[in-house]
Amino acid sequence: MECEEIARDIHLHADETRGKVSENLLSLCPADIADVLNRVSVVEAATVTKLLPLETVVCVFDLPLVRRRAMILEQLDARQAARILNGLSADQRTTIVRAISPREQCRLLDSLEPGAKAEVERLLKYPPRSAGGIMTTEFVRLNPEISAATALGQVREAAAEKELIYACYVLDPASSILLGTLSLRDLIVANPEARVGDIMRRRVITADVLEDQERVAHKIAKYNLLAVPVLEKDGRVVGFVTVDDVIDVLVEEQTEDILRLGAVEPGALDQPYMTMPITTLVKKRATWLVILFLGEMLTATAMGFFEKEIARAVVLALFVPLIISSGGNSGSQASTLIIRALALREIKLLDWWKVMRRELSSGLSLGVILGAIGFLRIAVWSAFSDMYGPYWYLVATAVALSLVGIVMWGTISGAMLPFVLKRLGLDPATSSAPFVATLVDVTGLIIYFSVSFVVLRGTLL
Repeated sequence: MECEEIARDIHLHADETRGKVSENLLSLCPADIADVLNRVSVVEAATVTKLLPLETVVCVFDLPLVRRRAMILEQLDARQAARILNGLSADQRTTIVRAISPREQCRLLDSLEPGAKAEVERLLKYPPRSAGGIMTTEFVRLNPEISAATALGQVREAAAEKELIYACYVLDPASSILLGTLSLRDLIVANPEARVGDIMRRRVITADVLEDQERVAHKIAKYNLLAVPVLEKDGRVVGFVTVDDVIDVLVEEQTEDILRLGAVEPGALDQPYMTMPITTLVKKRATWLVILFLGEMLTATAMGFFEKEIARAVVLALFVPLIISSGGNSGSQASTLIIRALALREIKLLDWWKVMRRELSSGLSLGVILGAIGFLRIAVWSAFSDMYGPYWYLVATAVALSLVGIVMWGTISGAMLPFVLKRLGLDPATSSAPFVATLVDVTGLIIYFSVSFVVLRGTLL
């Protein structure tokens, strides 16, 4: 049965349908059940959670695919929510508890098993977007003096309790400082009598416990790793970040960037679009729209400043949409390219001058191309009509030169704004396409009418 059909059935609250819904859900894999929970309201998801066996619920809630896990658990009684949390892996348990309101946190933490409670409280001390905030603490610790055969036996024993075993970490028995790492393949192919300290890999890519989660994600991607050990400042291993955690981080970061690029507040996709209240949808979009609207009001102010020029040469008003859209488009292109390059670490803050020189050349070239097309368009039109008057060649020149200047200005503005925001400690994605377009619209009008005043002075002006 398709997830959409099951979600539709869940909307029916009649008691006679609940048994059928539960049966249909149990026929799905955990990822598909997560998809169903994402399609229904929080109250309906909580109701479904009560119908499923605890083992199934734990498997589903251990997947970050369920976007509103904290909200769903808040709908359950403390004992049932605690049973679910106790069965989750340490990192997912902490992520959920972190998203729960402070009042509910106290209620749930008191209901957790002592070991799970202590672990959550320890992990909550790390910043939410740090390596410590997303790490898993359940890993295999090996002594460098034991044999490969003994180590493999320890891995087998630990496999039943650990969430995932990507690698085994060889630690100093006294200090827990990381000495090296071993993959399961290393243990299987090694001589059973070989000493772990002799076959371990000593050059290990690690992450600091306070390192930003996005940096950890790029580190795993760069070195093609399955997991990265997380170290305290003294070198002790406290956990590891897995590749599946990294995927979640990248999806989260990219979602926020895409929302910001569209001038929408992050968090707008915390729940399905169709179940999101209209008030929430409006709230997430209104703030930036108001800011952009106030910015665009300056466009009217700029046009009012050149009211006399427009009155004397009405033909200039015909090209205002063309002028401002070209500048906004070029700025949006440049901003998008630079934001992507910064996100992929292709460029750094210190590269701003190199970027400016490149964008200056690009903007000039693009402006000349658009200016030539604009001039040609007016020239061709004037050959068949007198729409632009006897001084059409001056109008065409003004439009062409304005396009060169505005496209260059838009390109440079769009390229430099992400650098400025990053230097101020803000997200470069905040320099969204609508924001850049608004900025260039206002300044573009000033450039256009200033150039027109110089070119047409003594004729139309």
